[in-house]
Amino acid sequence: MKIFRILIILLSFLAVLNLSSFAQTDTISINTIISKTNKVLNDFPTEKVYLHFDKPYYAVADTVWFKAYVTENQNFLTGISKIVYVDVINQKDSLIQTLKLPLVGGVASGNFPLSMENYKQGNYHVRAYTLWMLNASDPAYFNKTFFVGEAIDKEVKTHISYKNLSTDKQEKIDARVQFKDLNNKPYANKNVTWQVVTSYTSIAKGRGTTDANGFLTISMTAAQKAEYQLQNGELITSINTTEKDVVTNNFLLKNAIVNKDMQFFAEGGNLIAGIDNKVAFKAIKADGLGINAKGTISDVDGKQVATFTAQHLGMGSFTFTPETDKTYKAAVIYADGTTQNINLPKVLASGITIKSGTADADNVSIKIAANDAFFQANQGKLFYVIAQSKGVVCYGAQTALSNKEYTTTIPKSKFPMGIAQFTLFSENGKPLSERLIFVQNKNSLSLAVTSPAATYGPKKKVKINVSAKKDGAPVEGNLSVSVVDETKVPLNEDGATTILTSLLLSSDLKGYIEKPNYYFNGTDAKKLSDLDALLLTQGYRSYSYTDIIANKLPKITIPPEQGIEVSGILRMGNGIPVRKGQLLLTIPDKRFNLEGVTDPVGNFKFSNLVLNDSSKVTITAKYNVNYKNMAISLNGTPAPSVSKNFSVPDEVLNIDSTLTSYLDNSKKQYSYLHTLKDVTIKGTAVPKVSHKDYPALSGLGQMADHEIAGDRLTGCALLINCLQTMATGVTYVDNNFYVSRDYNQGKKIPMGVFINGMLVDVNQLNTIQTSTIESVEIFLRDELGLVNRANNINGVLVINQKKAPKGTKISKSQLLDMLPKNYEVTFSPQGYDKERQFYMPKYDVPANLNRNDLRTTIYWNPKVITDKATGTSSFDFYNADGKGQYKVVVEGIDENGNVGRSIFRYTVK
Repeated sequence: MKIFRILIILLSFLAVLNLSSFAQTDTISINTIISKTNKVLNDFPTEKVYLHFDKPYYAVADTVWFKAYVTENQNFLTGISKIVYVDVINQKDSLIQTLKLPLVGGVASGNFPLSMENYKQGNYHVRAYTLWMLNASDPAYFNKTFFVGEAIDKEVKTHISYKNLSTDKQEKIDARVQFKDLNNKPYANKNVTWQVVTSYTSIAKGRGTTDANGFLTISMTAAQKAEYQLQNGELITSINTTEKDVVTNNFLLKNAIVNKDMQFFAEGGNLIAGIDNKVAFKAIKADGLGINAKGTISDVDGKQVATFTAQHLGMGSFTFTPETDKTYKAAVIYADGTTQNINLPKVLASGITIKSGTADADNVSIKIAANDAFFQANQGKLFYVIAQSKGVVCYGAQTALSNKEYTTTIPKSKFPMGIAQFTLFSENGKPLSERLIFVQNKNSLSLAVTSPAATYGPKKKVKINVSAKKDGAPVEGNLSVSVVDETKVPLNEDGATTILTSLLLSSDLKGYIEKPNYYFNGTDAKKLSDLDALLLTQGYRSYSYTDIIANKLPKITIPPEQGIEVSGILRMGNGIPVRKGQLLLTIPDKRFNLEGVTDPVGNFKFSNLVLNDSSKVTITAKYNVNYKNMAISLNGTPAPSVSKNFSVPDEVLNIDSTLTSYLDNSKKQYSYLHTLKDVTIKGTAVPKVSHKDYPALSGLGQMADHEIAGDRLTGCALLINCLQTMATGVTYVDNNFYVSRDYNQGKKIPMGVFINGMLVDVNQLNTIQTSTIESVEIFLRDELGLVNRANNINGVLVINQKKAPKGTKISKSQLLDMLPKNYEVTFSPQGYDKERQFYMPKYDVPANLNRNDLRTTIYWNPKVITDKATGTSSFDFYNADGKGQYKVVVEGIDENGNVGRSIFRYTVK
């Protein structure tokens, strides 16, 4: 049961309050602050999304399987939104695809194939969200980087390393690249040409020859500018593997120039003179990853007052007592030997702060400390402490300032597991200091995973038992399970993204978190200390207390989605809205009809529609009087802009060497996908209309890359809708067609659309009756470049219409039918992506045992539910041929918002 109860503990911390000290018109009571905060948290709940993937990385031709968990306050599975979106974005920040999934009970499951047409080797990232989340100024998107290797028809494996030799006046990078063939044999004494491209402009180029081990050193230079040229560029190499064959490889240079920086953060927010201050620091490289560092702190007179050493991933802390009117500087020595001098934040002459003291296993320790100047100016005044976590106010207290320091402890049982935000307020409601604390309590879901045996054979049946408990009592858990061959899919668990790292840590913090599962993987005192250092150096994602107290409520522009909705406005030809206009919505493949009526200003809305992503929808106003003079306009759907990858530091530079064992397996697994050579069959052909009939297209090749016969298009109301789904290797974005592979690599030059040999606007496709089309030819490349250069396009779509018999006339009604109808619109709204079942072979008969089973994901089940009475569930599956260690990962959440994760391993031999 959800509990939105406020726990208010009103304590006189130090002495009896002097009532006259706060008899002011600008004071505000703690109850008012808590009630206002609680109202905002309850009325504007925060949703979070976590995706559990079947494995951490993939190869081209794999399928990515995942389950979405969407939660609201207190980590309860959401009842707010009914749709979740999943974006797949490539390394150049171009959107590959968006999945739209229905949420049932706060969860959804989905998948997307890594097709050869749309994916190539590289880094990608997934972003997941609900539209309700877009109301926040800083939405807590789920972000995860995953990388994809390629083993199909691969000719060259590469490994690159960088050496930064830049100066203040010049950027200089030496790149050492090794080229190998598919059998790991070096390409020795091969010619290589290279260039560095920034914003489609070549800024450096050269050529060289590989040595006996396949290595080539490339020296790149560019003038140093405010906008780094090399760092924002891409190195493109072309190696002659044979006399005729040339293979191109691309390498981003954004992490080649390694700059370093260190930031300092005072506990509570400010350095305060005259009291002990804990100062945290974080040293990072340009790639966003931490770097070990050490150093000293000195005052303006050169006196050393403290030393520091990083304790984990460039983070740590130290304590010292700053003096009034003094500045302090850090002399930093990084792990690579470089040095840097950095100024510490300014010291406040008067101040008060909130700190976290030494805590025990069952309590949170809080200390309030004021220096002399602040104490003298504010003695006897009221101060408040409020703590909130997971969208609920968990603690509140007030005190009159009668001493400079006070310490108290609070039971951890008052908080959910995760980050708690403690804020110190003045009596007029002004936030003075803030401290984040990770509450490690027993409020988690305990998942026990067992199997009758520790060892199984290849292709043998395995049974797994799962038990879900909370405080020793059985609970109903909504779980997802992945089983992988860990020999082929190795992973450092510290770097894993899990339901714990996502819902308890990263979704509440701003900024990138390196190796998040380190803090949950065998938690001990050292890791808890490292986690505290992380919280001292990260920003917290929450509503502003200043706005809450000033009654500045969050702006809601997008309501929670309850289903697929189509809306718009019906107007007359002169622009006047049609009041009480009759509309009919039809979904042919669902045999679904729905009537609607416009409101007094012409608006209409069809809600809670259920349709697949390939479904077509028709809305018509033809049942109105004078309908031919009406026009339907549809409203757009809000969507976030494609932003840069939030988790760029997780990207992998050398995928070939990182995924060696995985890609070796993929090479065997997908051997049947090798590209077949073209076979030309000669014979008498029936003459038909093609691009060869038009002089403007004579520069194209003899045969198109793909061709769509006209009779396949007869089921489409609009040709453009058919082409969006049937044109192989083509992407339709923003009313333009693009060659998918080029678009995914950032080359956003539209394809040319030719109708009967004439270059036309894309919108002209809507004027063509599909019944008149002979064929559609798709040219993904223009070998000679004559058509592309002449028309400033990339790729060609050729629409060939049937030749009408000579002397054939058409009637006026036939002519009118060819014209677009404003009173009727047919379109393909984004529907739900179809759910597919994970394939699981059965080796229950001898004939099946002869199959070559090279699977890496052995089992995937996003719908494991434990029994409410016993807390148990079980499932079984068959192993693949791979021998070694198999890993079972179980994650999930119970009905009270408790999250859990468990790993079980068994051996196949």
